[in-house]
Amino acid sequence: MESGKERSAEVDGLRLIRAFLSLPPDRRAEVIAFVEELARAHGRPEEGTKASPR
Repeated sequence: MESGKERSAEVDGLRLIRAFLSLPPDRRAEVIAFVEELARAHGRPEEGTKASPR
């Protein structure tokens, strides 16, 4: 059985996806570029290792 926290996180995730999809294409591109920059800034794990959830 899912806890309230897990269900709430799932609902929040779906809301984010819905908001992203409602953006015009140029704004979506900005969001993608921003997220890619964040990923680069946080670095990537060495090849062959698993990324740990944060």
